[in-house]
Order: sequence, then C-alpha cells, then structure tokens
Amino acid sequence: MASPWKPRGTARHDGRARLRPRRAAGDGAHFVEASVTASIELALDQAYSERQLIHVLWLTTGLGCDGESVAMTAATHPSLEDLLRGILPGAPRLVIYNPLLAYETGEEFTAPFRRAAAGGLNPYVLVLEGSVANEEISGEGHWAAMGVDPDDGQPITTSAWIDRLAPRAAAVLAMGTCAAFGGIPAMRGNPTGAMGLRDYLGSDWRSRLGIPIINLPGCPVQPDNITETLLHLAFRIGGVERDLDLDDLGRPRWLCERTVQEGCGRAGFAEQGKFAQTPADRHGCLVKLGCKGPVVKCNVPTRGWVAGVGGCPNVGGICIACTMPGFPDKFMPFMAPSRLGLAAAAGARFTYGPVMRRLRERAIRHHFDVEPGWRRTGKSLGTGYRPRW
Repeated sequence: MASPWKPRGTARHDGRARLRPRRAAGDGAHFVEASVTASIELALDQAYSERQLIHVLWLTTGLGCDGESVAMTAATHPSLEDLLRGILPGAPRLVIYNPLLAYETGEEFTAPFRRAAAGGLNPYVLVLEGSVANEEISGEGHWAAMGVDPDDGQPITTSAWIDRLAPRAAAVLAMGTCAAFGGIPAMRGNPTGAMGLRDYLGSDWRSRLGIPIINLPGCPVQPDNITETLLHLAFRIGGVERDLDLDDLGRPRWLCERTVQEGCGRAGFAEQGKFAQTPADRHGCLVKLGCKGPVVKCNVPTRGWVAGVGGCPNVGGICIACTMPGFPDKFMPFMAPSRLGLAAAAGARFTYGPVMRRLRERAIRHHFDVEPGWRRTGKSLGTGYRPRW
C-alpha cells in the first residue's frame, strides 16, 4: 500500500494526513510519530506560504559570462535554498527568475519580466549580470537582447529591459564587476561601448524605495556575498532593516572595506620582509609575483569561497584585482609586480622587516618555543608552589 505521507517539506494540504495505513502490530509508535511529523510539516509549509514574496528579476543578458549565476549555486551562508524556501526567521521568500535556475524557456520565461514592466509584479529587485552595451553604436543589429517585442517583432535589448524595469524596481543590484564597473567587456578598444549599470543609469539614480544602485563586484562574486546581499535587500524591502551601508561606489561597506592583504594568511611574511620568488614558494608574500592584494578591496581571504574553503590567495594564487573599478586594464599585466608593490617589498626587506623577523625568531627560539624551566627531574619542586600548611 502506498504511504500516505509525503517526503519532508511536501506534507499534504488536502486534509488526508491522518489517513490510517495498514500496518503490523507494534507499529503504533511509528504511526503516531509520522502523523505528528506530517502535522508539523503542514504547519511549517503554511507559515512559509504566508511569507511576503519578493521577486528577483535577474537579467543575464548583459555582456558577461554568467559566472555570478553559477557562483550563487555554491552559496552556503545563506544558501540559495534558504532564500527560495524562506526558512530564515523573519525573512521574506525570494522568487528568483534566472535562466540558470528556471524550467521555463523562451516567451514563457520572459513573461514575469513583461508583467513587471507593466506594473503587475511587485515588489521586485532588478539584478543585472554583465555590462551594459551601448546600443546606439550597434548599427543595424544589436549587442545583447532577450525576447522579442510583439509590436515590431524585434529583439528587446538589455538596455531596453533596464529602461522598462528599473523605474518600478524596489532595488537595483549590479551583480559582478562587469555589471558594476564594466569589467572585461569594457576594456580599452572594445567595440561595444560597454559600461557599468551605474554609468548607464547615473550615479544619482534611486529606486522606488530611495535605494541607490548596489554594486557587488567580483569576477565572479563570492557566492555568500551574493545571497547575503539579497537577504539584506529582502529585509529592507520587508521593512525589517534600514538602508544598506554602502560606500561611495555603491558597494556594501561590510563586504568591501578591507583589503586583501589585511585578511591574507601571508600578510605576516610581508611584515617580516619575506617575499616569494616563485609560485611554489609557500613561505613568502606574493606581491613580487604580481599580487595586487595591498590595494584591492575584497573579503575572499577571510570568507573563502565555498563553505569557507578556497579563494585565490588562500590556495596559493595571486590577487589580480578582479573586484576593483578599472579591472582589468588598470592592473595588467597580472603577473608583473606593481611599482607600489615593489617599493613596499623593498622597504620591508631592507629596513624594519629583517630586524622585526630576527627579534621575533630570537624570542620564539629562546623563550616561547621551549618547555618551562621547572619541568625537570630533581629532589625539589621548582614550580613555585608553597605549601599552605
């Protein structure tokens, strides 16, 4: 006989959760336990279904590689599933319209975007992944588009979608360095006139809730940074949280205020004037190999990549400044050290670095890394203990 109970998270809503199955003697406890579990699941599902829904319209048709969409699936704190199910206390549920996650295709997929543009889908967050191409110089074609306009049969360009959706959005999020600052598609000499979303809409642009464009840079963005920012926006739209703390470039300050070097596990080597000469050198700062960490704002060294593990400097790689405005032109060639890096390395290597290293090593060798002097055999107790009677 088929079991009357659904798997976890899919308890029945038709009132048949108490249907008694045929069971052997002695199974009463299991039946009661399953009935209670089904009732709890039903109550939780009803509670989750009553949460406010916030729609996330995710445009992946900017000039980019869909790296942020893929990275989002690796998030763990919070996870993508946490946001979609709405299981975080007090958090609204998110409905994310992203082609990487969607079953729908073609016109069926673009239907929510059309409804939102017509005012029939609220509230929603507009997310752009990839840079905005200048369609005014596209000639007779177009650079990037999604869907077809039924009025003229022409593709709807990405910039046209932005024009239609941004005015009604509760918040607008530029996801990734390409969307935030232009990134690789906006390199010098590119034919598309690519730009960041802030360049397209203007730095003074504000959403319906008065929120400026939020730039979340990275190539791609660190997975948990994506879901955490979406969660903060959900709380803000739901009226639980105040406006996000953003810096002058629209980046979440708590995610982008520290440099790579400040959180790097090799920063201590730089202080001591020890610098790696080859990528295989595990005991030295990588700045002489091209690492841009001292001038790059990024939290990957402290947050890792997936579940706290990984990230460029954490696995022996140099930082190429992929989170910064002006990337990549401003930081090329990647494997060559910058003048600032060489100056800092020379200063640390030939001035205070060796002195500090020798003093520290001497203290470790003669004081901290040795057994206490009282740990020896003998007739007297050398610990300093004094009998009380």
